[in-house]
Formats: sequence, structure tokens, C-alpha cells
Amino acid sequence: MTYMTGILPIKKYGTHQVDSVEDRREGPLGGSALNMFTEYSMADPGELAAYFGFTEKEVQDLCRDYGMSFDEAKAWYDGYQLITHTKDGQIRHSMYSPRSVVEAMLRHRFGTYWNQTETYEALKVYIQMDMDGLKDAIVEMLAGEHVRINTGTFHNDMTTFATKDDVLTLLLHLGHLTYDSLHETVSIPNKEVSLEYVNAISTMDWQEVIASVNASRKLLEALWAMDSGAVAAGIEHAHREISILQYNDENSLSCTVGLAFYFAREYYTIIRELPSGKGFADICFLPQRAHLDKPAVVIELKWDKSAAGAIAQIKERRYVDALKDYQGDLLLVGVDFDKSSKTHSCVIEKVEKEA
Repeated sequence: MTYMTGILPIKKYGTHQVDSVEDRREGPLGGSALNMFTEYSMADPGELAAYFGFTEKEVQDLCRDYGMSFDEAKAWYDGYQLITHTKDGQIRHSMYSPRSVVEAMLRHRFGTYWNQTETYEALKVYIQMDMDGLKDAIVEMLAGEHVRINTGTFHNDMTTFATKDDVLTLLLHLGHLTYDSLHETVSIPNKEVSLEYVNAISTMDWQEVIASVNASRKLLEALWAMDSGAVAAGIEHAHREISILQYNDENSLSCTVGLAFYFAREYYTIIRELPSGKGFADICFLPQRAHLDKPAVVIELKWDKSAAGAIAQIKERRYVDALKDYQGDLLLVGVDFDKSSKTHSCVIEKVEKEA
């Protein structure tokens, strides 16, 4: 048999053990509880992945019909990457929340509509649970990181939690996270959902995180002004504020930079580990179509080396090759953390666009 549920996977009770004559009478496998079924969920949608929401093609058609920007719709509501596994390989589906897209089209305004069906208070209940490592995971995802998860221990209900993975798995099924089944990681899918997390933690005791998010507006302006001292100071401030994270390598530095530049998502598509030239650029800010007046940004991170060396690596390994079709200005940014002085340094260079 095949069953589909609206939100959570089907709750399973009991075992296959036959304890009595009465049990034997109730079914060929013993017991009366339903247990032989095919289940499709956000973690494993199977061949039904394309029907979990609006597809990208459907959203493109709606944006055309209603005179709305597809690029903005993608930034606001895309991010749920569901995968169908076939004998010929994997098929990835970009899925959009139907309610959010419909409301945006009808109102001719992009915004947070999904929260009208489940307020941030519901999200707050789960993310403030005192599970070891849960706060770190939420902060990392707010910074744009992907967090590894084990979905196998989840009890398929909203009350039984043993580990942070159980809470994250519930948030996955509720739509607050998206799941990469190939790498077994979760992340915050889009701008709309990210704002819900910010709303939730703004009323909790996570003021250090909210302080970094609020400060990110001025930090972005400092970046555009090529004020390397202010950028280094801003990243330093974010590091102090989110010191709950272990700070011992370039990955943790990347998380700090991601949270420090949280507001950049208003203008940019942010890409981690962008393949280009002879390697991978650590972080790239690509201007959204509505903000092509803003410069593209390539950021290289160093741990206990030098910010100038980071700039040199961008040039030597031709990381800017991935942006060769971009016609606007380009900023090269090198960021380093010195372990001895426990301070950050920054170097910013501008590459002028060709006439």
C-alpha cells in the first residue's frame, strides 16, 4: 500500500512480534497496526518529488503571467531541493511553497506569507530546546552553512526528542529546513524561512546572534566603501558575539563571515566553494538581477597566514574566471585570522569593469 501524509511521516507503533492467538488472527504478520506501506516524505520523496510543491517551471510561468520578477521569487521561496533516485542517476527538483508563491502573485509583492499558517512562535518552541549542539547548528545554518544530520532516530511525532538530530528532522518535515539526501545535510532553504528564524530568536536569549545580524547592514556598506579596517572590525565583532562556535579553522571562519554578512542576501546570491580557475573560491557574492549596480565579491579566507596572501591566491588561481560574463565591478577580499593576536585582518581590491 502507498500512503501520503500532509506533514510528518507516519507514526509507527509496536513490533512485528506475535504475542497471542488474537494477534495471529489480526493479520498475516501479527498485530493490527498498519506497517506494510510505502512512505514518501521531505527526506525521501521518491518519484513523487515533483508533486510536493510548485516546480521552478510553474513559478516561471506564474511570474510571467502576473508580471513579477522570477529572480526575486527564486530568492524568496526557492531552496527545497528534492531528489528522485533513478537507474539513470539522480533527478533534482527545485520546489517552491505554493502558498507563498500564490500570495506573492496575487498581492504583487514578495514577502513572508508562509508564517501566516505557522507563526514563528511554533518554530521558537523547537529551536530553544536544550539539546546539545542544537544552538550551534542553528547559528551555522543562519550563516549559510549545511549541517550533517541523522534522520534515522526521529520518532515521527512532535513530542519525542532525544538528540538535536530529532529536532532538526522535525523542522525538516515541517518545512523549516531543506534536506540534501546525497550528503545527509540540512540547511535553511530561502530568504522567507531565514526571516522566520530571525524573528524567532529575536525574542529569545540569543541576543549575540541578533546583534551580528543587525550589524551586518553596516558591514556590507563598509565592504562597498572598500573600508578594509571596518570590515575586519565587523568580522571581529561577529566572532566575539557568536563565540559559542568552536573557532579553530577556516570552516569556522567561514561561518563567522557568513553570519557577519547576513544582510548581503538582500542583494546577492551567495555561493560557497565556487569552482573557478584552478580551484574553488571560498565565498562569492553574485548580484541579483534587480541589484546589478552592486559589485560582485570574491572572498578568500586564511587561517593564521595573511590577508594579502589571500588576495594573491585569488589572482594566481584565477578565481574570477567564474565571473567572466559579469560586466559590473568586482571586489576581491582577503580575510585572515591571526591566532597569536586573535585578531582579523582584511584587504580589499577593486577590479574595474572593462569599457
